[in-house]
Amino acid sequence: PRSILQWNVGSYRDISHESLSLFRLLEPQIEILVLGTGDRVERLHPATLKQMRECGIAVEVQDTANACATFNFLTSERRMVAAGLIPP
Repeated sequence: PRSILQWNVGSYRDISHESLSLFRLLEPQIEILVLGTGDRVERLHPATLKQMRECGIAVEVQDTANACATFNFLTSERRMVAAGLIPP
C-alpha cells in the first residue's frame, strides 16, 4: 500500500544497516529500495548494500532528483518499491 513514513536520516552518512531496518519491515515486502542521497550520488558501505541483498531487496542509489524519477517509473510498472529520500 502507498504510505509515507518519516525516516530519521539527515545525510547519506546516516544510512546504515540499522537505518534501513524500516524498509525490511514493510509488508508486503519490497523488492527494490531507491535511495536518493541528496545533490549527488554518494557511495554507501558495501556491507550495508550486501545485507539488503541478503534480505531479498535490491538497492539503487542515485541523487535525489533521479531517485524520485526512478521511484515513479517503478511504481508505474506496479513494482514493489520504496524510496528513502534525502533532500538536496
